[in-house]
Amino acid sequence: MKIALEKILDHKAIQHKIKRIAFQIYESNASEDVVILAGIADNGYKFAEKLALVLEEIAPFQVVLCKVTMDKKSPLGTVKTSLSSDEYKDQCVVLIDDVLNSGTTLIYGVKHFLEVPLKRFKTAVLVNRNHKKYPVKADFKGISLSTSLNESVKVTFRKGNDTVILE
Repeated sequence: MKIALEKILDHKAIQHKIKRIAFQIYESNASEDVVILAGIADNGYKFAEKLALVLEEIAPFQVVLCKVTMDKKSPLGTVKTSLSSDEYKDQCVVLIDDVLNSGTTLIYGVKHFLEVPLKRFKTAVLVNRNHKKYPVKADFKGISLSTSLNESVKVTFRKGNDTVILE
């Protein structure tokens, strides 16, 4: 059986979503000196890097990137960050991933950051699916999709050819 692929977002549409989300992050942190973009490896971090480039152009605050790694199949106790907890303590943090599927990855990321007092905490995703098994939401999202559980969303970041495909 051949799997049908449907392009949900092309490169131009993704760039537009990135710019819009960057402006939303800027607006919600306009009075801050530093904002930490914590991207979940791998694609969440790539998305965070793209948001950082736009924010560095439009926002007066310093943008700090943080890479979040975890075992996505068994995330409990495996979350690690490229910044120490002292570096994001009492700061504004935006946790970023490419796709919010069931919410498992995002909820464990949220749990990790909430073990340290933060000034403000938000979440951002490029694609928000409506199949959450955890009560987690994206504060900033590029697109919301209602899909079946059998379908999957694949985000590919390639220089000049970013795509979101529904399989």
